[in-house]
Amino acid sequence: MQLNGLDWFVLAAYGVLTLGVGLFFARRAGKGTTEFFLAGRTLPWWLLGTSMVATTFSTDTPNLVADLVRNGGVSQNWVWWAFLITAMCTTFFYAKLWRRSGVFTDIGFYELRYSGRPATFLRGFRALYLGVFFNVVIMATVTLAAIKIAGVLLGTDKYTTVLVAGTVTALYAATSGLWGVVVTDLLLFVIAMVGACAAAYYALAQPEVGGLSGLVNHPEIAKNLSLLPDFSDWRTAATVLLIPIAVQWWASWYPGGEPGGGGYAAQRMLAARNERDSMRATLWFNIAHYALRPWPWILVALASIAVYPIGPPGAELESIRQAFPDLDPSIIGHDLAYPAMLVFLPHGLLGLVVASLAAAFMSTISTHLNWGASYIVDDFYRRFVAQDRDEAHYVRVARISTFFLIALSAALALFLESAKQAFGLILLLHAGSGLIFLLRWFWWRINAWSEISGMAVSAVVALWFPLFHERVGLAPIDPAVQLLIGVGLTTAVWVLVTYLTSPADPATLQNFYDRVRPFPRGWRAAVDTSKTAPGSVAAAMLAWVLGCVTVYATLFGTGMALYGRAAPAIAFGVTAVVAGFGLFRTLPSVGFE
Repeated sequence: MQLNGLDWFVLAAYGVLTLGVGLFFARRAGKGTTEFFLAGRTLPWWLLGTSMVATTFSTDTPNLVADLVRNGGVSQNWVWWAFLITAMCTTFFYAKLWRRSGVFTDIGFYELRYSGRPATFLRGFRALYLGVFFNVVIMATVTLAAIKIAGVLLGTDKYTTVLVAGTVTALYAATSGLWGVVVTDLLLFVIAMVGACAAAYYALAQPEVGGLSGLVNHPEIAKNLSLLPDFSDWRTAATVLLIPIAVQWWASWYPGGEPGGGGYAAQRMLAARNERDSMRATLWFNIAHYALRPWPWILVALASIAVYPIGPPGAELESIRQAFPDLDPSIIGHDLAYPAMLVFLPHGLLGLVVASLAAAFMSTISTHLNWGASYIVDDFYRRFVAQDRDEAHYVRVARISTFFLIALSAALALFLESAKQAFGLILLLHAGSGLIFLLRWFWWRINAWSEISGMAVSAVVALWFPLFHERVGLAPIDPAVQLLIGVGLTTAVWVLVTYLTSPADPATLQNFYDRVRPFPRGWRAAVDTSKTAPGSVAAAMLAWVLGCVTVYATLFGTGMALYGRAAPAIAFGVTAVVAGFGLFRTLPSVGFE
């Protein structure tokens, strides 16, 4: 597929606009690290929430959705839909606590909450582990998606793609700081949503699909429409639905769905003007991410089954290979179906959709570059290497770190094959440690050794299964069972270690409680809990439940409407309205200062 002059004009207009925003905020970002990484803690909720949505609107996400749908149907999306439970918990229990803590990054939390050398080690190690290794893995999956999209739509090889896309985005992120990132995210979100909807419209218009009615009645597609897995196959049902909603949401750490908040989500909460805006930003993110955005991707994925039929075992991808014979064979997978459906767009609109995908790439990568650089600069370099330099020096280090991170992620992207491959690795790497992130705010006994042991065991488990398990002659284990084993072992070890080691010193615990003022019940045995904050556990729990019901009902109601099933669509719609009204009435009781 080749872009014509109109397509290139649209792309150029997008590039000029993005560049203008970056240059506009360059001087402000250079004033200091607080401006570069937190925008002076002055950002409004709607801008922060939209920025979080735009960040998760990545080039790899629609590819992942296509992979899931083509391999098992719409119900496979529960592997990420389940993270709504985590995200709503963060909204009503943790968003205000993060803003109240006043830390510079979520890694800075460690020396606020814990004490001694273990806390210092944890901060330094996690800064490099998350800011470099983990962050690079995530950016590599996004870059891999860009490689596949560019290969299909532009005919470029993977080396050209990573060089051009990586360099442009790194220059932008290093120049504009967080202000430029979030302001551009607002523009990118609008462009990306328009592009996704346009892609869905033209996917449905293909003669092999025949519109919405043809989609739902197509014999190969109809069996993939269910929102729930087939419970006659308990193994699949457990993997797709039961384990994600029973275990995965609280046990696994995933960017944008961290138990208790973390990463770029915590960065956005810390950059909010106040606690209320921190909560509102996270709530808006959940609504847009889980309720408004998935269906255009799902429709394209379903339509691709008709346009690029799934072949028999051993030849499942033959239709895609035949359609794109010049593509590098190493990048052909079911996730390629999404960009493969974009070739049917007319010129002009094709340029807009390519711009929307470029926007999605830039949004995600620029956020991860800024977030990762904040760990490198504040939690490692400033803390352990150079403590007494001026702000201009730290901003220079931040910009150098940005290019370092993009170079590593580009190199790794050349070796990955699918987004689903990295998704599973990320889930397993933190299996079992999520419960620590939830409880450390509310239980005084958790200490730095709890986190160190949990992190170590989950990493060992994550490496054991893909690298050693079968090589030593053991029988293969289903990935869902691997997750459960990881959760069980990690939880048992960190709980045991917690009771065998000393808690943080009393002064640190008291200082943390006085600053953050969490619910006092879990702190009374160790500190003076006379200083409290407004809000109640009951109100937060009710808001959590109502928030989940509102979003899930909206998501499922939209699906039923698209499937042409009026009765369930109306039922879900009414449920969403009632739950949403109840949530609105409950919010004031959650409590803010």
